[in-house]
Amino acid sequence: MRAPVSWIREYVDLPDDVTSEDLARRLTALGLKLEALEVGGADITGPLVVGRVLTMEPEPQKNGKTINWCTVDVGDANGTGEPQGIVCGAHNFAPGDLVVVVLPGGVLPGGFAISARKTYGHVSAGMICSASELGLGDDHDGIVVLPADAGEPGEDAFDVLGLREDVIEFEINPDRAYALSVRGLAREAALAYGAPFRDPAALGGRELPTAGDDGYPVVVDDAAGCPVFVTRTVTGVDPTAPTPDWMVRRLQQAGMRGISLGVDVSNYVMLELGQPNHAYDGDKLDGPIRVRRAEAGEKLTTLDGVVRELDPEDLLITDDRGPIGLAGVMGGEDTELSDTSSTVVVEAAHFDPPTIFRAQRRHKLPSEASKRFERGVDPTLPVAAAQRVADLLVELGGGTLSGGLTVAGEAPAPRTVEAPADLAARVTGMPVDAATATAHLEAVGCTVETRDDVLVATVPPWRPDISDPFDLVEEVARVVGYDAVPSVLPQAGAGRGLTRVQQLRRRVGRLLAGAGLVEVVSMPFVGEASLDALEVPADDERRRTVALANPLSAEEPAYTTTLLPGILRAAARNVSRGAEGVALFETATVAFASDGGRAPILGVDRRPAADELAALLGALPRQPEHLAVVLAGAVEQDSWAGPGRSAAWSDAVDVVRLLADDLHVEVVVAADVRAPWHPGRCARFALADGTVLGHAGELHPRVCRALDLPERSAAVEVDLGALLAAVPPVVQGPELSSFPLAKEDVALVVATDVPVARVEDALRAGAGPLLESVRLFDVYTGEQVAEGHRSLAFALRFRAPDRTLTEAETGQARAAAVARATADCGAVQRA
Repeated sequence: MRAPVSWIREYVDLPDDVTSEDLARRLTALGLKLEALEVGGADITGPLVVGRVLTMEPEPQKNGKTINWCTVDVGDANGTGEPQGIVCGAHNFAPGDLVVVVLPGGVLPGGFAISARKTYGHVSAGMICSASELGLGDDHDGIVVLPADAGEPGEDAFDVLGLREDVIEFEINPDRAYALSVRGLAREAALAYGAPFRDPAALGGRELPTAGDDGYPVVVDDAAGCPVFVTRTVTGVDPTAPTPDWMVRRLQQAGMRGISLGVDVSNYVMLELGQPNHAYDGDKLDGPIRVRRAEAGEKLTTLDGVVRELDPEDLLITDDRGPIGLAGVMGGEDTELSDTSSTVVVEAAHFDPPTIFRAQRRHKLPSEASKRFERGVDPTLPVAAAQRVADLLVELGGGTLSGGLTVAGEAPAPRTVEAPADLAARVTGMPVDAATATAHLEAVGCTVETRDDVLVATVPPWRPDISDPFDLVEEVARVVGYDAVPSVLPQAGAGRGLTRVQQLRRRVGRLLAGAGLVEVVSMPFVGEASLDALEVPADDERRRTVALANPLSAEEPAYTTTLLPGILRAAARNVSRGAEGVALFETATVAFASDGGRAPILGVDRRPAADELAALLGALPRQPEHLAVVLAGAVEQDSWAGPGRSAAWSDAVDVVRLLADDLHVEVVVAADVRAPWHPGRCARFALADGTVLGHAGELHPRVCRALDLPERSAAVEVDLGALLAAVPPVVQGPELSSFPLAKEDVALVVATDVPVARVEDALRAGAGPLLESVRLFDVYTGEQVAEGHRSLAFALRFRAPDRTLTEAETGQARAAAVARATADCGAVQRA
């Protein structure tokens, strides 16, 4: 919400020495988030003055354009008192008009410096300015022509244009809908400084008209969707009457552009009071205005020219011909004000917030009106807003009030909220007694009674967000000041700290970071297109996603079942921006749809029964914690020490091995086929009991191409929760021996489809307790090995804890290891 400070000051008597910065700081302390503070005229420097056009000579140019060579009286602003010669390409002015002139040495918004320069055969000493050049709007088709009484030539134009006015912009939270108006901001300013507040909805203290039968007829068929609907009719409005400059300037400062008098007055009142309203061309209405839900097959052409198919849940404004507006969102084209509209029917209503929110989301049609209605507007405002619009049309457009005021329905009764008198003190820790709490609640607009140490607050109609005792506490706290809340460091219980799982999770993060990987956090959402890019089969468990009721994106409407889409996108983004290699990891939960049906809605007045709790937990999706890793591009750069190398499937496998070794978890590695990995370069990791942890390996070439990743990129995804659960509570350290190591090497020929891990396991089992380690150091395929086979060379290391091994003992253990590999894997020892 943008508002000039001068507009706020109209409704609250702030001290004269309060600066815009002071006001912004105080309002921020009350809970309004400052978005920007624009200091008036800060981006314009140098002489900007009022000028009177003396002569204007059109001069056609060879390029077909006609420029005007003008002499402009700028008084003594140029230091000589002589008229200034200026070239201007606009044609919307004439001799005698007052214009805005920036003289040489001035700088306009955007750093546009003005100097005397030769152009079109003349020396142009300055510039006659348009609204866009001054930063006052988007209109650059013509220059700004000032009213005849705006000032004398040479006078400062800053004040004439209102360029010295500061504008404050706040980001308004959904629970502060009342602050989407100057009325709301002024009320907060009055609260901040304890200053008197003049409510613009009081219309200067005049008595509001009462409802009668002689106004424009209204029928409300859906009172729940529209509790209040008000109309006021103005006839004889001059459709050509211009919007006064002061109103256009305020609309521009608030972020809106001037359109026509009728539309501008409607927008002005919405910004002033916070009550959206709509103006119909009364001559285009046919029969009474009716508020109802849409019928199947109905359509409406809205003001933006789009034909919209209506939903039966849409709340409509209609006449005898059909829909003329989407209630609370946007009016219809058929009854739009035009340059011939002289009879205006003003609508101001209160609509059900959820209905408006769903309608604008359904039609993808957010508007200034819907932004206010969906958050909650003061339901007592429609009469004042309709009358305010009508009064301005009479004053500025020469119209006449016709008939009376039509009021259909009534505002809901005010809500009351009860809270213990000491609740604010107990929650905030501040010394707030009952009298202080009462005074602060009354300051924000509540009416408060005290009954047996209980505060009974009647909530003001502009605060629909106040609905329970803790909302009252928040109001008291923000008035007292959040900076007054005492800082009390919580006392940690003895022996408490991070849980074992938290410690292990941090240990994993430090280990991966130490290995050169960078942690990322991606959005946990997925769509069918993302799973298709990974070539996930239709019957795969990863397709059983949990749909979100209110997704951020229609393309990704479900909670993800795999971390790979997000982390692979992050890798591709970094590669596309010039990274020669990336190594990323992410830990997060995923969700798999449950077969337990929909979760029951339980009350909060009692503890759930055992069967209710079981049904609730059974309906929850399974949410394991996963770890994903991606290695793409170069893992070692070319250097003087030798050539670099790119990521390979073995690097991905080594990441899991590194984790397992550090956590002292025994994992079994086997070849597997699973999307999105290359079928020949995919490893499955499992615990000793057969529980599958996940997979690692090289991504399929089609997946790399689909995601714009380098060829042979590798990835890992494992169930981190299962891995951490398998970490032994106590780790027995290795027994160290002071006796020498015995070294034996063995080369075994096995079929190519026999995993290396299987051969290693057989060697370990056969060698017995004397084997200290086994390591694969060479793989050979060639003429000396039969087709379909490969030679695996292993380094066996033996050591005894109590003696030096003899050659016979190591030879016997080596032979036993080979024999077990032959029996289990069909291995043949090479000579």
